Amino acid sequence: MKRPLGTLYRGKGRDTVEKFIEKLANPTKLISVGDVTTFHLLEAGIIPDICIVDNRTKRKPVSSDVSARNRDKVYEEVSVDNPAGIITDELIKTLCEAFASEKFLRIFVRGEEDLATLPVILMAPLGSVVLYGQPDEGVVFVEVTEEKKEEIRALFERLISKNQNNELDKIRRILDGHKYP
Repeated sequence: MKRPLGTLYRGKGRDTVEKFIEKLANPTKLISVGDVTTFHLLEAGIIPDICIVDNRTKRKPVSSDVSARNRDKVYEEVSVDNPAGIITDELIKTLCEAFASEKFLRIFVRGEEDLATLPVILMAPLGSVVLYGQPDEGVVFVEVTEEKKEEIRALFERLISKNQNNELDKIRRILDGHKYP
């Protein structure tokens, strides 16, 4: 996403995390999307409840240090297929299960995790915080509020209306609160 969906904290590495660490007081859930963002959070001693990674950054493999750190032993791992540029119902189903769980979960995406930020914001409980990387700029901090959910729902509806198909209809029903079929 070219336009940040929340507050952009500019910088690189742990210094960027230090800029927003006090705002992380006690979120309902903390979710990180992206390998580098997750790595820097873990390096700063912050353990997201759910992290979504694909072992890639800017379409290239992450370093072995990043990959190893992101496999922190606190996490139970779930893998999903989600090709670049789309949101699959498998990803949505996995997110439903992740939000219902009390376990720390690492969702490993075979494909690309970039668009996962949209359904994560829609599905996260109010009061949650979603963090994701903005390439070459920093980390985006999204507080999950009713207003933010409405903004993302409107964006998601525009995406669906442009690309009408059965998969997206299924995803819409799930995001509207229906159980996974």
